[in-house]
Amino acid sequence: MVLLAEFQVGRFVLAALAGLLTGVAKTGLPGFGILAVPLMVLAVGDARHSAGWLLPLLCLADLFAIATYRRHAQARRLFDLLPWVFGGIALGALTLAAPERLLRLLVAAIVIFMIGLRWVRGRRATASDASVNDGAPVPRDRWWQAAGYGASAGFATTVANAAGPVMNLYLLARRLPKHEFVATGAWFFFVVNLVKLPIYAGHGLIGRRSLLFDLALAPSVVAGALLGRTLLRRIPQTAFDRLVMALTICAAALLLAPR
Repeated sequence: MVLLAEFQVGRFVLAALAGLLTGVAKTGLPGFGILAVPLMVLAVGDARHSAGWLLPLLCLADLFAIATYRRHAQARRLFDLLPWVFGGIALGALTLAAPERLLRLLVAAIVIFMIGLRWVRGRRATASDASVNDGAPVPRDRWWQAAGYGASAGFATTVANAAGPVMNLYLLARRLPKHEFVATGAWFFFVVNLVKLPIYAGHGLIGRRSLLFDLALAPSVVAGALLGRTLLRRIPQTAFDRLVMALTICAAALLLAPR
């Protein structure tokens, strides 16, 4: 693990970029958050500790999103999901004891899997948009669908802070307007991230050095949160999806490369 005093300028820049993308993802453009995960791993140099170092930044960005869209949250959409999410969190907490190299590969595998999910969602986007426009009712999830979304999100967020794409797919399936989409996701992740704090602290992933480093990165998160609100209105969804996909593939490839 790279100690706070040993951080090189290049690694700090990577971490600041991760903070910026975290803020953007939480307040305006869900999807950039998945790129923040491998960036933080590369900055810290340890997949396990990077999750702990990133978590307080995620909580800060969640607070900005909640404050910005507090009137739009649809918390009732999450009730079927939460029991399965907590089960996934428990499984992820056990996995955190695995060797660092294995966690690094697991982070890369999760990112690649999420890329596949986003690709599938892109193939179905046209049909989904048509359903929204024709006013068709949203079907209720079967228990196994909620279990799949919830357990995957809980496990991915605990091991790698990488549940964003899973939740994006779930909320897209609920056909929420964009403000409700962002607000509901913000409340979900804020609750989940608070649950993860004692787990990470118990594994020694959060400490004085990590919190000081997070404090130094806080301005980048705030800047990203403010930027996200503006970009939400201006970037076409198609261009956004392609950009995130390309950057995420590059980040996953870096994680898989030998150290």
